[in-house]
Amino acid sequence: MTVPQFNLRDLTLGYEAHPAVHHLNGAFEAGSMTAVYGANGSGKSTLLKGLMGELKPLSGSIERFDLDTRDIAYLPQVREIDRSFPASVHDLVSLGLLRKTGFFAAVSKQQREEIATALAAVGLAGFERRPVGSLSGGQLQRSLFARVLLQNAKVILLDEPFSAIDSKTVSDLLSVINRWHFEQRTIIAVLHDADLIRSHFPDTLILAREPVAWGRSKDALKPENMLKARRMNEAWDENASWCNEGAA
Repeated sequence: MTVPQFNLRDLTLGYEAHPAVHHLNGAFEAGSMTAVYGANGSGKSTLLKGLMGELKPLSGSIERFDLDTRDIAYLPQVREIDRSFPASVHDLVSLGLLRKTGFFAAVSKQQREEIATALAAVGLAGFERRPVGSLSGGQLQRSLFARVLLQNAKVILLDEPFSAIDSKTVSDLLSVINRWHFEQRTIIAVLHDADLIRSHFPDTLILAREPVAWGRSKDALKPENMLKARRMNEAWDENASWCNEGAA
């Protein structure tokens, strides 16, 4: 018997009454590993923000089962990280402990050991004192994965986790994701590489502002679905007001 982690009912998400995700129905099962695929601007990142509760629906609903905000870890796109801020890798990764420590509590010896263990798990042993601004793109992404490891969350949302990094880093971080999947965490990742998805992600949701396909990756990523998604996204009118059909 499958158990839903998120249940989406006629979900429309957007900004200032303009939809970015339109009339989406379906469920992410607990312990599932799903890729969200589509062109730039197709609503993928917006969906993650809705799932984590940062963005409220314009219409429809998101039901979260046995979850609160502490149970959801979010890895943002690398370009959202301000690398000019004077922080060390230790500072960045320790943010994964905030739900345990709060903003002003000192990091304990045990927690420093947890940070070191998380960094070692992503191939960055001994990087604690390195400035964030000195890291390569792959090293920064590894640091962000270490931060997620510390959160120890039931649900892990990854926004373009393999963007602009080398193949060795991709392989290493896929090993971390596979470990999470083995541990029955729910993983939802925004991805652009269809071949990588077919090889590593059992399920796929294709978005083009509206859902195109959702199911097993080998079925969802058929050429006709990918062509339909591209055509739908190219035809989208950015200036159109959102559809009221099915609105609550």
